[in-house]
Amino acid sequence: MTEDIIIKLGQDALRTTAMLAAPMLLSTLVVGLAVSIFQALTQINESTLTFIPKMIVVAAVFVLAGPWMIDVMSQYTITLFENIATIVRE
Repeated sequence: MTEDIIIKLGQDALRTTAMLAAPMLLSTLVVGLAVSIFQALTQINESTLTFIPKMIVVAAVFVLAGPWMIDVMSQYTITLFENIATIVRE
């Protein structure tokens, strides 16, 4: 295995991880920002107020984007397993 192959494998793993985490992280960011604005407007300083909306949004995003996430992960895994012989030989 050369350094180029190792770097490419690491880049592919990080890219796949970012693609899988992005929908949930972005939706949580938007909900957190909306709740923070609501708290600033109403002057409610309850730290647990953001917990339930974030949990609901993460569950909804996971249900909606779950099939896509499974497809991305399975394609990455299949590609990795198919290329094991060529990766090890180089």
